[in-house]
Amino acid sequence: MPATDYQGSSAAAPFASLGRSILSLRRDQAHPVDGNDNISGPDRELDAFQRHVADLFQELSAGEDFLSIAWTRRLLDTFLICLEEFRAVLFCRRSAGPRPQVDRLVADFFDRAVKALDVCNAIRDGIEQVRQWGKHLEIVSIALGKDQKVLGEGQLRRSKKALTDLTLTMLDEKDAGSSVFTHRNRSFGRAGHTSGKDHHHQGTGHSRSLSWSVSRSWSAARQLQAIGNNLTAPRGHEVLSTNGFAVFVYTMNTVLLFVMWALVAAIPCHDRGLNVHFSIPRSFVWAAPISSLHERITEESKKKDKRNSSGLLKEINQIDKCGRHLLELLDVIQFPMAEEKEVEMRQDAEELAQVCDAIKHGLNPMERQVREVFHRIVRSRTDGLDCSAMQS
Repeated sequence: MPATDYQGSSAAAPFASLGRSILSLRRDQAHPVDGNDNISGPDRELDAFQRHVADLFQELSAGEDFLSIAWTRRLLDTFLICLEEFRAVLFCRRSAGPRPQVDRLVADFFDRAVKALDVCNAIRDGIEQVRQWGKHLEIVSIALGKDQKVLGEGQLRRSKKALTDLTLTMLDEKDAGSSVFTHRNRSFGRAGHTSGKDHHHQGTGHSRSLSWSVSRSWSAARQLQAIGNNLTAPRGHEVLSTNGFAVFVYTMNTVLLFVMWALVAAIPCHDRGLNVHFSIPRSFVWAAPISSLHERITEESKKKDKRNSSGLLKEINQIDKCGRHLLELLDVIQFPMAEEKEVEMRQDAEELAQVCDAIKHGLNPMERQVREVFHRIVRSRTDGLDCSAMQS
């Protein structure tokens, strides 16, 4: 899917954030100005990138349907926009500072980004798991839906069996901490692609998902720790010696870590662990919205009804809560059915039908976005290595 499908008008939105980056703060201390009119072109690009990152995450922070499928799709959209702008500035600014230092920064980012490829595959498995849950919901919504004028024992038996199967698969997911699809996880690449540093650019044509295995010992928690390992804000001398390039790469590193962490929090995947340390200096213009989102997601994970959840996605919580209530009703229902019980049952069925609809219409586009994230990381890394080779 082309990049423009995700960027829409967002990438061209004005950089309206009023915050200032470390780079601009240090520059203003040395050369105070009334506005940004005197900022050089390269510095203006770096400031604009950070301000746009702040704007995009501020929109996510203020958005409705927090942690829903729709919100998660906006999160993926935000990452794709940031990565594309990062890539554009990257190839214009590779000569911004001393080559060895700049090359180390770029290599560090792509090392972290490559580790995110396994997370993308695990998230794809989780999406498939939720899709399977949706099939159980569809049985219930048809059996107890509005089109059924009279509810008979046959419809209730079908609904009860579907909900029982659903509950068991969700319990298995919680207990095992991994998807039942782990052993047939699919890579997003073509034949010859493998996870990790052996990914190579294969063009921009359509790719077919092939069989790919995730090791039994693979852990989303450990992978996130690896992505965030030794990720610290650049010191003043690093900022100055790279003409601000260190701030630019640190910004994208943090965006990468946060987005992968948020996906793991929301979607079922193997060994979901959310104990990733985020310590972002407040002087970064984008620190507040990202820190706010991190705190909100962490608080969601601590809620009593979500501590052992297979994922914080809003629709997963709705499936769990409403499905259990409806199953309890079906366990005690007797014929002739009391009118108030039938009304209660149909209300639950209607709520499940809405969740089923959100899953049916939202998961396929989300999966395409995750695939695009995977391919965009691979392409960016390949282009970056090619660029370094040409400049050597």
